[in-house]
Amino acid sequence: MNGMWRRAAAVLAAAAMMLALVPAGHLTAKADLWDTSSNEYVKQNTIPRGKIGRSMNVTMEICNPYGPDWNDVYVKIDKFYSAEGGFLPGADNEYREEVFPFEAPAGRLVGGGILTGKSKSISIPVKVRADITEGYYRIKVLVYKDYVKNSDPNVLDAVPAAPDQYINIYVSPAAEGEGDEQDVNKQIAFTLGEGQATPVGVYPNVLNFAINMRNSGLADARDVTAEMVLDKDSAVFPFDINDGSYDRYFELVKAGETVQLPYSMAVREDTYSGFYEIKFKIHYRESATGDMQEQEESFWVRIQNKEKEEEQQNQGENNQPYARIVVDSFSTDPETIIAGEPFKLILRMKNASSDIPASNILLDLESETASSGGGAVFTTLSGSSSYVINSLKPEEVAELTMDMQAAAGIDQRTYYLKLKETYDSPEKKNAQAETSINISVKQVARMNTGTIDVMPADISVGAESNIMFPINNTGKVILYNVMVKFEADSIEESETYVGNIKPGETGNVDAMVTGAAATADSGKVKIIITYEDEYGVVQEPVEKEMTLMVTDFVDNSFEDAFGENIDMMPEEETPPLMKYLKYVIAAAVIVFGAIAVTLIVKHKKKKARKKELEELEELEDSDDEIS
Repeated sequence: MNGMWRRAAAVLAAAAMMLALVPAGHLTAKADLWDTSSNEYVKQNTIPRGKIGRSMNVTMEICNPYGPDWNDVYVKIDKFYSAEGGFLPGADNEYREEVFPFEAPAGRLVGGGILTGKSKSISIPVKVRADITEGYYRIKVLVYKDYVKNSDPNVLDAVPAAPDQYINIYVSPAAEGEGDEQDVNKQIAFTLGEGQATPVGVYPNVLNFAINMRNSGLADARDVTAEMVLDKDSAVFPFDINDGSYDRYFELVKAGETVQLPYSMAVREDTYSGFYEIKFKIHYRESATGDMQEQEESFWVRIQNKEKEEEQQNQGENNQPYARIVVDSFSTDPETIIAGEPFKLILRMKNASSDIPASNILLDLESETASSGGGAVFTTLSGSSSYVINSLKPEEVAELTMDMQAAAGIDQRTYYLKLKETYDSPEKKNAQAETSINISVKQVARMNTGTIDVMPADISVGAESNIMFPINNTGKVILYNVMVKFEADSIEESETYVGNIKPGETGNVDAMVTGAAATADSGKVKIIITYEDEYGVVQEPVEKEMTLMVTDFVDNSFEDAFGENIDMMPEEETPPLMKYLKYVIAAAVIVFGAIAVTLIVKHKKKKARKKELEELEELEDSDDEIS
């Protein structure tokens, strides 16, 4: 029994030791989710997930269900009374053990505001505390309107727009060694219009404005393109569409960096006073080789023009009511209009009046003039620019089909076609009105290549040849991301990047190709030139040809013992005696040379000895004579 008690005491002591190892300030999460079904102003499609001690983005949808319109909305994630600071307001002032899961409050400005009945999705970057446990946490969201930037960052100059709202988040431990740059929940998020007032455009003036675009995410964004979403309907998009593209490109937008999107746009004549939501599609990559991502954002502008009131729409001169003829819709066949080519314009004209008919409707078409040459951009193939509609009942639609052609030498962009209306109403004769439509015209990309220099024109397998030639942009549109590829059975496939080529300019190709196999045909090498349009769509390739002969590799570097080249490719195997004949000959030459030298030396010695003996004999004879 005593042993059992000792074991129990040991277990309790171990448990106490484990509890002592838990940091005193370690705060726990809620076990369950907070019910957000009653939220009217802040909603969640998904619960944001983050890592303990790491950065994350809290995404939510801000709604304005009842109005009035909210101007420049500021959304703040704020602290609340908790176990760290007292009682949490609620039923019976219930004490709840809840904690604020972030290191500090955070907020974001929603530029342009939110209209009645509308909503906007936002993302707020925050840093998760390191001293909390895994689980669900609820956070308090405050929504303000009429935000004004204050010189004191600690002072929020705005008006509460909604009661406090609560949403959920979930955090889990980060993997060992995992930092923000490795966080699987990191996001690239963009904020438009932060810290700037809503631009105001007044007809007929041009509105020059720039939109602040901030990378409010946690990582750098690459190949960023902010695409303004255009619309033919003046009730949706209040500006004249004059340029071919309103995209703005940035090679790199770092986390926290703000760039500007500059625009200069004329207010359309047929717009009404009010706020207009300008939508953007923002394309980007998370890395240099990553897939293209897309995010949608909005920016609001205010237009001051005529008021949209039924009495003003239907009142003419001398207070006489008359019908109102508008363009209900239009289309073209083909949908894409090419400069210099014919097309059909299908106009659907509508009597927008609810109770006033119209008759003897005369439409005169007046085209915008081209900047180069001054001629009309659009002309009718029939030669007449006038069309008649006999009558239109209230809210009736009539369709007109017109054969037209766009001028060949114009720039690629959008041009207006003005419609001047003259018609009769029961109480108003010869009423006059004017409206316009905007038609986009495309130019066909054109290019040619100069002389193709191949140096050398004959190579062996494994050797390289230098290919150089110019690519001339002879059209009126930019050729984007021009690439040149070389293909043939005799060479290793290779590709070179040329870049963008503007109209009238030249891009130079300077590439190396390597021989891969002996040429088995006439030596033709295919040159494939590809490029992209302004939307990043790869166009039909242009193919050219060049001639390059490739032969098998031959090594002629070895020389024989006498300095002459030796044929290294015998037709048949050489006999052993012949194979070493050159070495035998060389050895024989050396031996014979040595023998000759020996004989010469011996001969010289013998001759010298003979001479010495003769001299000795002569000396003896002279001695005899003296004696």
